[in-house]
Amino acid sequence: MIRSSLNSLLSYVEDENYCGYDPYDTLNSWVPFHWLGKWGPVLATQFQKRNPLNLRPLLGIPKERNPKGIGLFLHGYSLLYARDPQPVYLKRIDELLIWLKANTARGYSGPCWGYNFAWAGPAKTIPAYTPSAVVTGFISRGLHACYEATGDPRASEMLLGATRFVLDHLARYEDESGVCFSYTPVMQDACYNASLLAAEVLARADAVGGTYGNRTLVEQAIRFVLRRQKPDGHWKYSLDLATGQERTQTDFHQGYVLESLHDLLAMTGVRIEGAHEAIDHGLVFYRHAQFFDDGRSKWRLPKVRPVEIHNQAQGIITFSRLLDYSSSDPPFAVHIAEWAIRNMQSSDGHFYYQKRKAYTIRISYMRWSNAWMFLALSGLSHAASYD
Repeated sequence: MIRSSLNSLLSYVEDENYCGYDPYDTLNSWVPFHWLGKWGPVLATQFQKRNPLNLRPLLGIPKERNPKGIGLFLHGYSLLYARDPQPVYLKRIDELLIWLKANTARGYSGPCWGYNFAWAGPAKTIPAYTPSAVVTGFISRGLHACYEATGDPRASEMLLGATRFVLDHLARYEDESGVCFSYTPVMQDACYNASLLAAEVLARADAVGGTYGNRTLVEQAIRFVLRRQKPDGHWKYSLDLATGQERTQTDFHQGYVLESLHDLLAMTGVRIEGAHEAIDHGLVFYRHAQFFDDGRSKWRLPKVRPVEIHNQAQGIITFSRLLDYSSSDPPFAVHIAEWAIRNMQSSDGHFYYQKRKAYTIRISYMRWSNAWMFLALSGLSHAASYD
């Protein structure tokens, strides 16, 4: 089932040339939502994200390549090539590397990437293609996997260069517990998963370059997040630096944090007392609080619905990757994948966005749904043989 699903998805995304819509691409429309004031772009984006009808063609929103999505596809192809070095995978890897190198953000001291759409929130508006720790971090994962699978020097060159973006353009908040990198160059903030992804850029560059010049800074970023784990094993989403209050958002970001902590410790060899126990404790929470036994994910605790494809994908990735922890057995990753395939994959290969109680949002989102599921299924196939 899993291999057949992956092949179907692969055919779909290649036929679409990795172009598609995104839940957050509303501001790519010709409609001047900013004429409605500060809240116009915010409300328009949130409405579109929840709308089961795809109005994008009417709003003039084009299908485009999303840099983060391209990084996820690169990562997936690299995992497939590492297991089965077919020339067609290498050809796709080459095409995606060329695209990423040609589409870096301009005006920064190293390769970096942002979303292909502007994002509007209550606190700030981020222009399209503004680079971020998250987008650059996930692309760096793809570059690292590519370099390990193929030895392509273009991948290591971009990865090494990306450290300049992290060090030169992302503000760092420091306290007695450690360091937290900002999400974007736009403003200083403290988002836990974003900071760890910035640290990953540094650690992965050290790994491919054979140096450990950033180990101390990476260790401080790890300690900052470990200190903020809650007694039940979960993490909040971010810290408000002005008030000291934490924002609650318990969803796929738990998987992000766990995966980052696991990879950072493995890559750097940093020894922090209690770190592995913290990851194991977090995995227990993630498994039992955020998933049903049949593999169906919960949305954003305490809310159970809708079933969100991003939650399904991250569950597969986390429980496939962290195999050296007792609470992450491969069969559960398989359960998550099989539930998603049975309930959220279209006959043409793409994955649906959300499954709600009364209806399903079947819109195909290339980055949010398909790229993540492509990486998840590729990783599951890479970890073990599941057909």
